[in-house]
Order: sequence, then C-alpha cells, then structure tokens
Amino acid sequence: MSAGPDPRARDLAAYGEQYRALPFEPVQAAYRRRLVLARVRLHDPARVLEVGCAEVPLFLDVPGREHVVVEPTEAFAARAAEAAAGRPGVRVVPALLEDVGPADLGGRFDLVVVSGLLHEVPDPGRLLAAARELCAPGGVVHVSVPNARSLHRLLAVAMGLAASPGEESATQRLLQQRTVYDEDGLTDELRRSGLRVRERGSLLVKPFTHAQMQQLLDAGFLTTGLLDGLDRLTEQLPGLGSEIWVDAERDGA
Repeated sequence: MSAGPDPRARDLAAYGEQYRALPFEPVQAAYRRRLVLARVRLHDPARVLEVGCAEVPLFLDVPGREHVVVEPTEAFAARAAEAAAGRPGVRVVPALLEDVGPADLGGRFDLVVVSGLLHEVPDPGRLLAAARELCAPGGVVHVSVPNARSLHRLLAVAMGLAASPGEESATQRLLQQRTVYDEDGLTDELRRSGLRVRERGSLLVKPFTHAQMQQLLDAGFLTTGLLDGLDRLTEQLPGLGSEIWVDAERDGA
C-alpha cells in the first residue's frame, strides 16, 4: 500500500523561479540580511548554521567563522556551493534541515539562522525542533517572518480590501507560504518547540504591498534614504514592521 505523497513536499523549483521574479523582494531581502548581519556581529558566534540561503548566502559577508548552509532548493544550493569553493570552514548541504542532525553537520552551532523561512514550510514545529537540536546550549536561534500586523496589512483592512490582517495575500499564494504570524503566534510556535524568546523586534515599516512598493521604486519616489527611514521607524513603531524577528534560546537547556 502506498504511503502517499510526502506532506512536507513543496515545488522548490517553482519557488526558486517565483522568488527571483517577485517585485520588491530583493529590497525586502536586503533589509532582512542587514538585520541578520547585525545580529551576527552582536552575538559573535564561532559556528553559524544558515537554514535556507536563497540567492546570497551569509558567509559572503561573514568571513572567519565556521559556516554551514543547509539549503533544499537545488538552484540556490548549487549557487551557494559555487560561492563556497575555496573558502575554508564553509560547507553547503543540499537538504531539508529536518533531515539532518548534529552528527551530519559536525556538531551544534552558536547561531542558527532561520530567516524568512518558517512561514513557508508545511510543518513549522518540526523545523524549529530541528533548529533547537542543532543549537548549542547558550546559543541563539534567530527567526524572522512576515508580520500579520504589518502596516500595509492593517491599511488593507481599513480600506475594506481584506477581512483581517492575517488574510492570505497574493504574494503568499505565489510563494507557497502557509501561514502569517503575529508576535504572539510566533512566540507560541517557538514555545511549543522548546525555545524561549530572548529578544525581539521588527524591520522595515512597509506602507504598501510588494507590487505597490516596486511601482514607487520604479517611479523614483522610494529612495534609499526613505527606505532607511522606514526601517529605522521600527524603533518607534516596533509592532508595525513588515517582518518580525526574535532571537530565541533553548528552553530548559
């Protein structure tokens, strides 16, 4: 009797193509990356595990550390492996994180980066449990996800375009994203997986949808200075950023 299709299955090839074509996502990813690099500088880990590197792996900007990338999308993994060639201490593993453990990756890590990924996987709890297992005692699991209470989502509700801030968007459908978290929902997800929040915040207040933000970029209205200001605005409006992030640690470790 057939066991049926793998419930974790995603069309990763299609995901890679759609990710590259998505309007404004390169800008969003740049601010997400800026945040992660700031957390790396703060925590100063000796060993870094990057879960899903997309187009530009972190090790390009984090030299002098042992760095492992676990990336299931074939095109992204191949590009990362090419970039890792000749870099001592850098390794790319083409796999799902849920399918590897400390013995496969040379031990546990001081920093596990799960950035812009949790909301896309079929079983977030399983991914976080794997991240916890790979995080060393005293280490940090850094997680970032789109914010259900982002300013642009609240504006859509106020305009009558959405029934609730967490309603599925066109971008979510395109990228096979399965859920959207608010702060409480993300905290609960982490707690169920044996992780507790050490620090939290948000990034880039985004007033409009990705497509609308891209239109403003193309028109020359959205400048680097304006975008940087929208990112810094999260210091005063932390709940309204387009993405929320946490640094978590092993609960009970």
